[in-house]
Parts: sequence; C-alpha cells; structure tokens
Amino acid sequence: MPPLDDIDRRLLALLQSDASRTNQDLAAAAHVSPATCLRRVKRLVDEGYIERRVALLSAERLGPQLTAVVEVTLDRQGAEHLAAFQQRAVADDGVQQCYRTSAGPDFVLIVGVADMAAYNQLVERLFTQDANVRNVKSYFSVERAKFSTAISF
Repeated sequence: MPPLDDIDRRLLALLQSDASRTNQDLAAAAHVSPATCLRRVKRLVDEGYIERRVALLSAERLGPQLTAVVEVTLDRQGAEHLAAFQQRAVADDGVQQCYRTSAGPDFVLIVGVADMAAYNQLVERLFTQDANVRNVKSYFSVERAKFSTAISF
C-alpha cells in the first residue's frame, strides 16, 4: 500500500470529525476536487484505513446506562483458552470493547449495559458459567469525562 500523504490524512481527519459530510463538502474542506475526494475516500476504504462509517448515539438521550471497565484473568492462558474467551466476549452485545492485555489481567473489557441487573446477567454469561475465569475486577463509571473515537496519526 502506498503511504498516506497530506491529502489522505486531511480526508481521514475530516471524516473522523463528521462522516456525514457530502462528497462536495468534504472535497471543499480538504481543498481537493470532488472527483479526487471520491477516488481517495474509495481507496482509503478499499485499503482498510476506513473500517466502517457509523452513527455515534447520545447515551444521555437514550437513557441511563451503566458503564464498567472490567479486568478478566483466566485460569489457563493457553492460546485456545484465550481465543475461546475472546470469541465469547466479542459476541456479547454488552461488551463494547475487548482488549487482550499483557503484564496484568488477560483481558480488559469496556461494558455498557442498562443497569446493574443487566450487568449481573452479563457476569453470569461471561464469567460465572466459564470455569476458566479465575478473577474479575469491575470498575463502574460515575462520570464520563471524555469519550472519543478519533485516532491520532
């Protein structure tokens, strides 16, 4: 893949801040022609720089949500055990983010559920029924000071 140039970086930055722009508006903001903009964005998608375009919903408008940062340590850390837990975690709708980590817990999950009852159901599904989970530490958010999906590059 060719390296990203200044135009590619400008387009990516603009799309990170607002992916709903029309091609005309995006081209004007990036200081390129609409044809160049369309071609470049298509290439960025085809090459995997842009994974998907989504709408970010307002948690405040949709009602209460319980957010937890959860550390999970497995009893057995063989590749097949790590892969099995990861597969279950990423398939669960309550898990918003899943990271395999080193030098600490095996996984860190960002969990978003409606309330404590929904969190307890998630605990049953992911941690309690799996005999391979040795330890779980949950940290519950009391305030979201920052939330961003932007990647610095």
